[in-house]
Amino acid sequence: MSTKAERRAARETIAKYHEEQLGELVGRVGAAVDRFDRGEQNAFEVDEQLFQYSRAAKELWKFCNLGNVEITARVIRDDPPIDWWDRGARRDRR
Repeated sequence: MSTKAERRAARETIAKYHEEQLGELVGRVGAAVDRFDRGEQNAFEVDEQLFQYSRAAKELWKFCNLGNVEITARVIRDDPPIDWWDRGARRDRR
């Protein structure tokens, strides 16, 4: 059984990770909008990236908020990094 301090530390680890990962996803959206402004992408391409952001951010939120905090913090610390952008990619349904 964990202590209150261990659970608090785990929540802090998760909160920091969530903010960092969300920042990376937002950065991708900003880059897509910049490419649109420069005429390098059309509105449909940017819309697809916005949709991917939405799916990725949702998956990140679920990871950070719906599990056991100590297990989630351990996964963040010990497991290979998760590519949240890829997790938000549209899957072929063929």
